[in-house]
Amino acid sequence: MSERIDHRLDVDGPVATITLDRPGAYNAVTRAMLRSLQATLRDVGGDPAVRALVITGAGKGFCAGQALDDADTIHPGGAADLYNAVVEGFNPVIAAIIMLEKPVIAAVNGVAAGAGFGIALACDLRVVAQTAVFTTAFAKIGLVPDSGVSLLLPRIVGYARALELCLLSGKIDAPAAQALGLVTELVPAADVVGRAQALAAQLAAGPRALGLIKRELVRNALGDIAAALAYEAEMQSIAGETADAHEGIAAFSAKRAPIFAGR
Repeated sequence: MSERIDHRLDVDGPVATITLDRPGAYNAVTRAMLRSLQATLRDVGGDPAVRALVITGAGKGFCAGQALDDADTIHPGGAADLYNAVVEGFNPVIAAIIMLEKPVIAAVNGVAAGAGFGIALACDLRVVAQTAVFTTAFAKIGLVPDSGVSLLLPRIVGYARALELCLLSGKIDAPAAQALGLVTELVPAADVVGRAQALAAQLAAGPRALGLIKRELVRNALGDIAAALAYEAEMQSIAGETADAHEGIAAFSAKRAPIFAGR
C-alpha cells in the first residue's frame, strides 16, 4: 500500500472509505494530495477484497476544490501552473473514479466546490447531508470548469441548467441539488457517512455484473472521457493566463470581491 498524504483509507470488509483530511481548509486539495489520491485509488482498484468505495471529507466540508495556497500550483507572484495541475493532478483522479469497476459513493458532508464538485459528480451515487452546499465556483475566480464538471454536470442536470450553474456560480443548497437530480439520498449531516457506507455494503454484496454495468454505462453515456478531460485542461490553461484569473485568485486570497476587466 502507498503512503497517503492528507487523506485516510479505511477498509471494513468489502467497503473502503477514503476521507479527504484537510479539515481546516475544507479539504481543499494540493498537488501532493492529488498524487497520493491517485495511488490510493489504484490500491483500491487492485484489491479484489474491496467491492465498493465511499469518498467523503473530514470536518465540515466535502472538498473546497483546488487549494489556492498550494505553492506547487500557485507560484510566487500569482502565476498558476493550472494546465499541469489539471493534467497531472485532477484528471487522473477523476478518470480513476469514473473508470473504477466498483460502485463509488460520495458522502457529501458539507461544501463541494469547484474541483470538489467534480469529485462528487465523478462518483456513481451521492448521499448528501441536508446542510451540504454545491457550487461550480470556477467563474468566481476567472477560471473555467475542470475536474470533469463540463462533462458530467450537463449529463446529470441538462445542458441549459449546467451552463447556468457554471456561468453564475451560485450556491446550490441540498434540497435544490436534490431537485436537480444531483442527490441519491438526502440525510441528516450526522448520518451521511454511515448511510453511504451502508449503501456501499449493499452494493458490495451484489454480483460482478455491477462493475460491468458501470463500464457499459460509462462507455455509452459519457463518450471519450480522456478527450473531454484533456479539453478542460486546455481551456483552463488559456483561462489561467488571463488578467482576470490573476485578479480572481488574488482577490480570493485577499478575501475581497474581484474586479474583472474582461481580459
